[in-house]
Amino acid sequence: MKPKVAIIGIGATPFRSITPDVSYKELMYEAAVKAYHDAGIDPRKDVDTFVTCAEDYIEGTSIFDEYVPDQLGAALRPMHTVAGDGLHGIAAAWLQIITGRFDIAVVEAHAKSSNILSPEGIEMCAQDPVYTRPLRLNSLFIAGLEMNLFSHQYNLNPSHLAAVVIKNRNYAIDNPIAGRAAVVTEQDYMNSPYLATPLKEMDVARPVDGAVVIVLASEKKARELCKKPVWIRSVGWCNGSYSIESRSWEVPEYVTKAATMAYAAAGISCPTKEIDFAEVDDTFSYKEIQHLLALGLVAEKELPWVVTSGRFALDGDIPVNSSGGALGMGYLYEATGLARLYWAVQQLRGDAGKNQLPSCRVGLVQAWRGLPTSSSVVTILES
Repeated sequence: MKPKVAIIGIGATPFRSITPDVSYKELMYEAAVKAYHDAGIDPRKDVDTFVTCAEDYIEGTSIFDEYVPDQLGAALRPMHTVAGDGLHGIAAAWLQIITGRFDIAVVEAHAKSSNILSPEGIEMCAQDPVYTRPLRLNSLFIAGLEMNLFSHQYNLNPSHLAAVVIKNRNYAIDNPIAGRAAVVTEQDYMNSPYLATPLKEMDVARPVDGAVVIVLASEKKARELCKKPVWIRSVGWCNGSYSIESRSWEVPEYVTKAATMAYAAAGISCPTKEIDFAEVDDTFSYKEIQHLLALGLVAEKELPWVVTSGRFALDGDIPVNSSGGALGMGYLYEATGLARLYWAVQQLRGDAGKNQLPSCRVGLVQAWRGLPTSSSVVTILES
C-alpha cells in the first residue's frame, strides 16, 4: 500500500508591496509560528527535516539554507535548499516522508521583493548565456512575444484577458492575506498601458513581500495530530528546456508532463470531472488560460469562448484561482506556488471565508517558476 502524506499545518504572513518594518527572517518566523501553532507541534522536538525554497541570485547571498535554521526552529537539524518554486519543495518533502524515514517535514518559501533593486537583471541571468542573454531581452518582452503567439493561435482578444484579471483581482478582495486586491473593470483593463504589446501592465502579477510555511506529516502522525488533514494524493513535476528557442511557446509541454504524472499517480482519468477546483499559475493573465489548456482542464475547441463563460468562476464547474491568484495576491518568486497551495488547503478545510466553495473534495495546485524557465509542479490534494 502506498504511504500517505498529509498537510497538517499552514502559516503565512499578509502579502504586502513593501515591508520596511521587518526583515525576511522576521517574515519567515511569523509564517513558521503560525504553521507550527496550526499543526500543534514544536519544531525543535517534532520535525525531522526542513526544506527551504530560495534562489541565491534573488536572495543576494550564497548557500541560502545557512541563513534559515534559526527562524524556523531548525538549528542543528537536517535542512536543504531547493532552488525552485515552493511546490518543488513540497515534492522534495513528500518524497522524504514516503521513504518511511521521516514523519514530519517543513517547507518554507518567501519573497522580499521590495529589497530587489534590479529584478530584470537577475532574471536575465537565467537565460542562455551564449545565444539569448547578449540580446538583452527582459522577461516582459519575452512574455509579450509568447502572449502574442498564444493569443493569435487561439483567437484570444483583450476582453478574454480582461476577464482573467477582473476575476482574480476581485476575488482577492475577500482573501485576508492578498496584497494586490482591487475592484477592476474591463474599462480599467483597456486603459492599462502596454509594457510589451500585447502585454499590458494589468496582465502582470505585481511583486509582494511575504512568507509561507507548510507542515507535512506521515499518515500515522497526521491522524494523531490533526483533526482535518489535507492529503497529498499525488505530485508530478517536470523541468524542461532552459532555452526559450527549443520549446513550444503555444502550449507548455512541461506542464502537461507534470500533470500527466500527477494524474496517473492519483488515479485520475478525467480531470474535468474529478477535480473540484484549481489554483494555477497566473504570473501573466494569459498564463492562466495557457496552463488550464496544458492541464487538460480546457479543450482547444472550447477556446476562446470558455474564458468568459463563467466556468471558472466561484459558482462555475471548475473554480480557478478563487484565492485571487498571483494577480490578486501578488507575485512571490519562490513562494508563489506555496501561496496557491495555502489557499487550496483553506478551501479543503472549509476555511476560505466568503470565497469558500460549497462542496469541494479534490483540488489541483500548479506552479510555474517563471520566464525563462520551463519548470512546473502539479499537486493533487484531497480532503
